[in-house]
Amino acid sequence: MVYETKKIDNVTDWTHLICQFSNPHILQSWQWGEQKQLFGWQMLPLAWISAGGTPRAAAMILKRRPAFGKFRLPVSLLYSPRGPLLTWNDKNLCKDVLSQLERLARTERAISIKIDPEVILGTGIPGTAEATQNIAGEDLQSQLIERGWSYSTAQVQFRNTVFLDLSGSEEDWLARMKQKTRYNLRLAERKGITIREGGAEDIQLVYDMYVETSLRDGFVIRSEEYYRSLWSRFIQAGLADILIAEYEGEPISGLILFHFENKAWYFYGMSTGKHNEKMPNYLIQWRAMQKAKAMHCTLYDLWGAPETFDETDGMWGVYRFKEGFGGKVIRTLGAWDYAPYKSLNTLFTIILPRLMNALRRRRLQQERHEAL
Repeated sequence: MVYETKKIDNVTDWTHLICQFSNPHILQSWQWGEQKQLFGWQMLPLAWISAGGTPRAAAMILKRRPAFGKFRLPVSLLYSPRGPLLTWNDKNLCKDVLSQLERLARTERAISIKIDPEVILGTGIPGTAEATQNIAGEDLQSQLIERGWSYSTAQVQFRNTVFLDLSGSEEDWLARMKQKTRYNLRLAERKGITIREGGAEDIQLVYDMYVETSLRDGFVIRSEEYYRSLWSRFIQAGLADILIAEYEGEPISGLILFHFENKAWYFYGMSTGKHNEKMPNYLIQWRAMQKAKAMHCTLYDLWGAPETFDETDGMWGVYRFKEGFGGKVIRTLGAWDYAPYKSLNTLFTIILPRLMNALRRRRLQQERHEAL
């Protein structure tokens, strides 16, 4: 079947288009593209339309020209976060979309194009009785390999995550939780933890808590400008909300709840570390679940699970917290790269990084020598 490929040029048309797919992702939204555009990326929102006018696929593609020192190079990097959107078990459609993405990579003189669709390979922890496999996901993986795509060494998003089912009543939710999680929820309420909804005026507060969290837990975050812009943009668009846990009027933890169509996401959590014994992070997640359900969300993505499901994985402790809420492990295809020009890809992914590292080592040695 022949499809017309169109570039969409406004937020209204793009949002209407991607909401016609069964599983639109917030990272494919116009607002996400606008956010990335502020930080060096260009938006390429593409749609595949059938002869009858029906959207069959869509991809918010981000384009960036890498720099070498102060100079922008005449090549590009392409990335579709959690895209493209399409019915992946339609093999003919899949073939056509991948072919056009490969042509786009050549046209844009791309070092590589990265796709990261939320295609499920299986659910549950591998090797357990609850684990299942998704044949359609495995078929797509085989097709990508046959076409010359490769599993990306740079996984931008989490490959695995944890979904909470928001169907049923709150009693149903509690029944799906671990006993310890239910206990900690009730403990937080008994100990006087309260949750309030924040607004744009609280962005500085939650950012300061986020910085504190990153320093305490040892992870790297972006600039204040990035988070202020991101959170403000999505709050103003009605696609994010701030929740703040307090004890006796003192803010002690926070959460940014993103939501789009029938799904919510827990991308950012932060805390001061005070009053942890009162379990504020359990209660704030409970309120997030209630908030998401009130906005007609049926799934809550807790965003992130271990790559390897054992205690050696750095995500293990966080995963155990999420699992307690009755979440289901979702294992996805992950990000895949297509490099249209192998020599160019080798130059920019292997040779130049080694050269830059060598130059840095030489400069450090020279500085140490001069300091003697």
